[in-house]
Amino acid sequence: MADHSRDPCPIVILSDFGGAFAMGTVGGSVWHGIKGFRNSPLGERRTGALSAIKARAPVVGGNFGAWGGLFSTFDCMVKGVRRKEDPWNGIIAGFFTGGALAVRGGMKATRNGAITCACLLAVFEGVGIVFSRMMAAQQQPVAPQLPDAPLSA
Repeated sequence: MADHSRDPCPIVILSDFGGAFAMGTVGGSVWHGIKGFRNSPLGERRTGALSAIKARAPVVGGNFGAWGGLFSTFDCMVKGVRRKEDPWNGIIAGFFTGGALAVRGGMKATRNGAITCACLLAVFEGVGIVFSRMMAAQQQPVAPQLPDAPLSA
């Protein structure tokens, strides 16, 4: 069953790239802001935090964006090849994404990155399935209770 609530693949790739970049930039700002604050001398903590944010948060955002864009690209490719919408698409796309991001490190790093990323996506997909089943079980209608007395004619 196709998910028609999402945009078509070229738009999804750009949307996921932008969303991942924004999420990485916000998270990187918090992380590097705290780190810059703690590692600065007492009188210059605010300045140290701001300079750390300006220097490192865009880098973290770019890394998140690269991961999100690659994952979305591979997810669209896997959906096109398999002609199915199931959790295996995300796991396979995660495998390719992890391998592609680690390819500069050699064959061993590529293999390890691909397997690690696929396992991480398998955990995400598994948790998503468990939560959706739990929520579906809570939403089931309850049958009305029948009276104990027999019906008389």
